Amino acid sequence: MFFNGFLEFSNFLSLFFFNGWSFLETSSTCHGINSQIIWFSTLNSSTIVARTVDLRSDTVTKPTETMRAAMATAEVDDDVLGADPTAFRLESEVAKITGKEAGLFVSSGTMGNLISVLVHCDIRGSEVILGDNSHIHIYENGGISTVGGVHPRPVKNNEDRTMDIDSIEVAIRDPRGELVFPTTKLICLENSHANSGGRCLSAEYTDRVGELAKKHGLKLHIDGARIFNASVALGVPVQRLVQAADSVSVCLSKGLGAPVGSVIVGSKSFITKARRLRKTLGGGMRQVGFICAAAFVALKENVEKLDGDHKKAKELAEGLNQIKGLKVDIAAVETNIIYVDIVEGSKITAEKLYKNLEEHGVLVMPKGLSRIRIVLHHQISSSDVHYTLSCFQQAFSGMHQENGSYSISTSRDVSYS
Repeated sequence: MFFNGFLEFSNFLSLFFFNGWSFLETSSTCHGINSQIIWFSTLNSSTIVARTVDLRSDTVTKPTETMRAAMATAEVDDDVLGADPTAFRLESEVAKITGKEAGLFVSSGTMGNLISVLVHCDIRGSEVILGDNSHIHIYENGGISTVGGVHPRPVKNNEDRTMDIDSIEVAIRDPRGELVFPTTKLICLENSHANSGGRCLSAEYTDRVGELAKKHGLKLHIDGARIFNASVALGVPVQRLVQAADSVSVCLSKGLGAPVGSVIVGSKSFITKARRLRKTLGGGMRQVGFICAAAFVALKENVEKLDGDHKKAKELAEGLNQIKGLKVDIAAVETNIIYVDIVEGSKITAEKLYKNLEEHGVLVMPKGLSRIRIVLHHQISSSDVHYTLSCFQQAFSGMHQENGSYSISTSRDVSYS
């Protein structure tokens, strides 16, 4: 029917639009040979965009069919009473992977970090040393202070998002000043570091911080929201990366793609205290095993996909950096997060770019007047990466573009690789 009747269309993959033109990408077979075709036609500008590429965060993934099946058949019981077998299996698995004695499922990374800090800082007026650009310090509602009465002592994050060891030590309060100072109880690290674009902390650096903590009688907590991303990027097992830590919060609903939840790990005594705090914070969720079942699938199936996410992030970052008007620090793209800066003097703001991309089905996160954040995940394909590059290019230079390995124009001749 189409293309002189020679092509048999087997699967429509995507439909998207540029300024009244539509691009129809299909999988097809011609005399037994598989091929990919992109077809162009003019459409009314009021046509609704059918393709969505959601790059706002790796928290936006949808449960896979395997996850949904696991949820439907999960064995459950009352987890507040410590009786849910599926929750226990997940907690035990994460504890084993991280090399810790025990684990506890919580509803979110924010709750995991809050509980961990409150266990270590069990006296109001205690102080925690953490990065000035860390997630706990900036994006968790000041919960350690408002709920726990814990005082944050921020230390400058370097470009690679480490904190200078000497600066950490200087920030530790002298016990002789306890009459007027808060009491330092805890140091927090974040690996990978979200606000730096997903940069990773080495095991050696974490060891040095751990040694410093022990020297002064402090505890070390790691916000490991994307610890598996760091592990894959560095080629170092998770257990080794967190070896020096007394506790770790491991998020399963970010890079791993579970619908809900984190697991905090530590010693058995730590988890006993954490379980009580979880109940205090309203985090006891009874038959939580059906949620844990999906998280267990994510843990087993999606770790191996992270390397592909990182490679696609690097490919996208390199392509964006070639677009006039945009700048990306390629060296900073170590995992799945990209920060895109709009060059000064460009006739577009982050908000305007965000809205332009949204009109074409590409969802990103504006960060200030001239910065965009992009996060890759396992439900973003190579085709999505190419389409996103096309949308960015179109926003800056209109319909006709030539950038890297692809070229799009108003003719039927298309190169798309």
